[in-house]
Amino acid sequence: MRIWTWLKVLIIGLLLAAIGVYAVFASDWFQKKYMYPFLYQEAVYTYALERELDPFLVTGVIRTESKFISEARSPKGALGLMQIMPETGRWIAEQLGETEYMTADLIDPDLNIRFGSWYLASLKKEFGGNEVLILAAYNGGRGNVKQWIERYGWSKDFDDIQQIPFKETREYVEKVMFSKKRYIELYGR
Repeated sequence: MRIWTWLKVLIIGLLLAAIGVYAVFASDWFQKKYMYPFLYQEAVYTYALERELDPFLVTGVIRTESKFISEARSPKGALGLMQIMPETGRWIAEQLGETEYMTADLIDPDLNIRFGSWYLASLKKEFGGNEVLILAAYNGGRGNVKQWIERYGWSKDFDDIQQIPFKETREYVEKVMFSKKRYIELYGR
């Protein structure tokens, strides 16, 4: 009899502990602090709004690309918060008339967000504001997206992420879109 009482107490204690852990993990406070931080808000808002982008889209890209680690470096050589490739950074610098630009500057959060936002805006213009195509091009390359549009007859309203041929790009678009949604839920419009 005694062991059953002890076992019931243990089970109830474990259930209460699990409920408590879940409540903390699911709380907005925990989500904002550990899962979906919003660092560099001023730069994100400044450059996103300057380029007529949704700041939460930019934030979703940053979270997915670097998890807000400004010194992030990918195995392929992409740098900074928005993981800009050095050659893309040079091209953006030329487009913006940045004569003093050096690749190492991509580690600077302000410059990286400014360049990344400019690049997203150029993709927005090219792909008619379609966020799925913009993100697919940001990750998989604008040339690939143009080929997919032609090959598969995608319209400007394309939104079937599952049709994206590259698994990595498909998963990337899903992650950014989910992060954007979570940022809107946590931080509001």
